Amino acid sequence: MPDANAVAAVQDYLMGLQDRICTALEVADGSGRFAEELWDRPAGGGGRSRILEKGGLLEKGGVGFSHVFGDGMPPSATAHRPELAGRHFQAMGVSLVMHPENPHVPTSHANVRFFIAEKADADPVWWFGGGFDLTPYYAVEEDCVHWHRVAREACEPFGAEVYPRYKAWCDEYFHLKHRQEQRGIGGLFFDDLNVWGFERSFEFIRAIGDAYLEAYLPIIERRRDAHFTAEQKAFQEYRRGRYVEFNLVYDRGTLFGLQTGGRTESILMSLPPVVRWDYNWQAEPGTPEARLTDEFLVPRDWLKGVN
Repeated sequence: MPDANAVAAVQDYLMGLQDRICTALEVADGSGRFAEELWDRPAGGGGRSRILEKGGLLEKGGVGFSHVFGDGMPPSATAHRPELAGRHFQAMGVSLVMHPENPHVPTSHANVRFFIAEKADADPVWWFGGGFDLTPYYAVEEDCVHWHRVAREACEPFGAEVYPRYKAWCDEYFHLKHRQEQRGIGGLFFDDLNVWGFERSFEFIRAIGDAYLEAYLPIIERRRDAHFTAEQKAFQEYRRGRYVEFNLVYDRGTLFGLQTGGRTESILMSLPPVVRWDYNWQAEPGTPEARLTDEFLVPRDWLKGVN
């Protein structure tokens, strides 16, 4: 069972991960810098939000660390885990979303988190969660395969069954039920991870957190200089609307943050800066815009036949 030293080790890793990701993405951006804001939560805890806007690559990017605690669990947590009611909890994690200016560079999201709930005369309830996923607008199969290959390689030391399970969970989770479509081409998603014990589970989230840059930076470099038109930019903004819909309607982290009295500005930093909703818009058959939903935004085995 994790003790205070183990919880401190998780916090140290997460804050270091935030530092490393921000440094690497500043280099990739070329001109933008992350502005940092420290914040406190009245009910307990706080965080460190970092935002880069109007950079050379990123129209908006956010990398947030939070560590919040309190005595009352929100409905989003106790609804499926009633044993958490009445426990003191700590939740900490790093969550990030990158929204590039160029519509040929996909949006990316990653999250790694740790949760522990305790009460007197009872064993603590704890778990890890997280993953990463990719949301392209003008998708390229090479990029999708690379993204999933890195995800599989990060999972392989923990068992051959881990990547397929968490890949499928990601496809299931990032599904917009009201649209009957996927948010992106997936990646990994996992939650409630504790069956391996604390040390092995902690090792796993470090592997996933560390894999994000390996997965994303090569895609950035391949697509960042691609020419794009005003029409392609408008399509990116239209598809960003789906991103907003998912985060506000379904995302567990958003619901948990708002229901626990978290800092709204930091919770919603994942939202893109410019979005459009065009009424009943449909892509012309056979166009790259139609290919996105017809060929890419469908659950598929991206690594079939790939070593």
